[in-house]
Amino acid sequence: MRYKNILLVDDDIDDTELFLEALNSMQTNAVYRTVSNPKTALAELRNAEQLPDLIFLDYNMPMINGLDFLKQMKSEKKFEQIEVVLISTPPEEFMYAWLKKNDISVEYISKPDNFDEIKEMFSRFVK
Repeated sequence: MRYKNILLVDDDIDDTELFLEALNSMQTNAVYRTVSNPKTALAELRNAEQLPDLIFLDYNMPMINGLDFLKQMKSEKKFEQIEVVLISTPPEEFMYAWLKKNDISVEYISKPDNFDEIKEMFSRFVK
């Protein structure tokens, strides 16, 4: 599925800049924004008039990690239509087992670490 309204929640400034650079280099009609603080992201989502279609969510963040973010998000009916792609550094096998153990059904992608990998990841999701 292709998405038009994307939110990246990631506290790593370097990763965020690389993600934005990759998105900006693509010919896309997608609207995207970033939030570095997961608590701020949840608050903004709760008050948003227009929700994102897709959230790229880093797992390793301060204050609340990706699991806690997902649990809070999934507990609110308002957010049930938002697709989430969890991104982090552990291997996919480990993270899918961990997600299953925590009864969370989202897609997981090992965090790309270079420009071309990021563009390839986005090309699967972005219009």
